[in-house]
Amino acid sequence: MKKQEIIICRCEDVTLEDLQQLMEAGYTDYEELKRLLRIGMGPCQGTTCGQLVQRELAKFLNVGISEIKVSTERPPIMGVKLILIKEGADNEG
Repeated sequence: MKKQEIIICRCEDVTLEDLQQLMEAGYTDYEELKRLLRIGMGPCQGTTCGQLVQRELAKFLNVGISEIKVSTERPPIMGVKLILIKEGADNEG
């Protein structure tokens, strides 16, 4: 299988090739990669791709996976009903 066919992040459609190109360009921090590729920012919040990216970074940097710092996990955003937004706007004016 080719690198451009291996999906690292399904939510954001990021391939192994995308990830490796940025690492070779000098982006070797999880947070940098997250901001550039949007890994871990989709609906799964990194539960699928987080460890894959961590493993690829460790392999690229030739360090143990425990040495790769990952981003701060935040709880998923909760939905807000539009009627509540409208009522809030009506109450302000």
